[in-house]
Amino acid sequence: MVKLAQKLMQDIDENSEERKMRFKHDTLSIQCIFPVKSKPIIDEIDRVLAQHYGFTDEELDFIINYDIKYRMGRDNGGDD
Repeated sequence: MVKLAQKLMQDIDENSEERKMRFKHDTLSIQCIFPVKSKPIIDEIDRVLAQHYGFTDEELDFIINYDIKYRMGRDNGGDD
């Protein structure tokens, strides 16, 4: 689990972007992260945890796909 957490943090860092906001008297730099780009690793962690806690395949599928269109920015604007 520790290796997966390290893998996730490295992937999030590699997929992050530094953005700068310029103000009249100063500049602010922020690091933006995009968890959607690390979804395969997050799913891998979910699988390990599901096995550890004895979840069924149906429960794991629910966790992995729960509100995916909202959490991963895939909302098409339709009424579901």
